[in-house]
Amino acid sequence: MDFSVVNWLAVIVAAVLAWLFGAVWYMGLSKPWLKAARLDPATMKRSAVPFIVSFIAELVMALVLTLVVGAITGGEPNPIAGLLFGFVLWLGFIATTLTANHRYQGFGWALTLIDAGHWLGVMLIIGAVIGWFGAPAAPAG
Repeated sequence: MDFSVVNWLAVIVAAVLAWLFGAVWYMGLSKPWLKAARLDPATMKRSAVPFIVSFIAELVMALVLTLVVGAITGGEPNPIAGLLFGFVLWLGFIATTLTANHRYQGFGWALTLIDAGHWLGVMLIIGAVIGWFGAPAAPAG
């Protein structure tokens, strides 16, 4: 793996923006999501752990998407490539995994659509940011 294509600032910014998107997404869809996930807010434990875990996951996603886009574009990412590969990776791995898992777990399509929509937004945001920031600056020599 060629980590020289990683723009670390882009990875961090992408993860922060993706995490904030998730906060807005689920705040706006909290009632239908809770119903679809069969959760009762009165009996739920309050914890920061899921928020921390999701941020770490988004950091990993941003890093992996950076490596994929960097490898495929020859180390010169751009917003279109970022969006395209964000969508393709979402479709190939996230949407399919959620769909299969939710069917085995007995959840309805509402949960799948809400969660898949969130992760699509995450991957598109990460891809766009990675592409927009471009390759890391060459070290001063």
